[in-house]
Amino acid sequence: MIPLAFSTNAYGRFSLDEAVADIAAAGYAGIELLGDKPHIWPPTFTQADAAKLRARLDSLGLSISNINANCTFGYFRDAPPEPFFEPSLVSPQQKMRDDRLVFIELTLQIASWLGAKNISITSGRLLIPPKEAWRVLVENLKRVCDRAAAAGGIRIGIETEPALFIETSAELAEVIDRVGSPLLGANLDLGHVFVMGESPADAISKLKGRIWNVHIEDLPGRKHYHMIPGTGSYDFAAAYRALSAAGYDRFATVELYTCGDNPGAAARAAVPPLKAAGFGAP
Repeated sequence: MIPLAFSTNAYGRFSLDEAVADIAAAGYAGIELLGDKPHIWPPTFTQADAAKLRARLDSLGLSISNINANCTFGYFRDAPPEPFFEPSLVSPQQKMRDDRLVFIELTLQIASWLGAKNISITSGRLLIPPKEAWRVLVENLKRVCDRAAAAGGIRIGIETEPALFIETSAELAEVIDRVGSPLLGANLDLGHVFVMGESPADAISKLKGRIWNVHIEDLPGRKHYHMIPGTGSYDFAAAYRALSAAGYDRFATVELYTCGDNPGAAARAAVPPLKAAGFGAP
């Protein structure tokens, strides 16, 4: 079985407690926590905050599918209302790369407090020459994986993303090989895979055994716009078959940050078509 989770990044206009209650009420077994403002801002989130949140999740029967540290809206005073990937591990400025490393290290500590098994990050945008980007990305990821090991073996999932430096499953497989850590793998967004022109089955095969969490959403063809499952053209049954064939049994996390006006309705509407495709079924 591949259980369903829902990401709190859809609840950017709501408190974390409201998001947690809503997601549990919608029938999900898991929750992906946004490691950013307004939910878990790593520089100010304390061990006491983690203990309170862990108790709340336990009371609602929710497991943590992932801590999503892909973006850092809280780093800037006026971040734009779109996915904002700076600072990144390949930022042109050393200070920004160092700041991202600190942010990841704090997120790993929070994951340890919460008992989360993995966090997700991205490569960042390509704002320096590719050869230099490869060098600094691999160097910084080795440092990240060392810190993940020191935090108790928290897994690091890189999410491939259209228009970022690492945007295909083949590139991610190369990163994993170059870094050489058993803790490094994929936070595999199957919609992103499809947008990039890849077969989800091929991407899953390339990353088999290194997929720590899966993101799912519907799409309008190959356009990168997250839609509620059942309202676009994505073949969720085929995705479920490919994941099952690869032996994947971790969470499939619904990611609908585009549905910020009414995330609860989106969370509830996503369940029936995904269960019909096999996800979350007993």
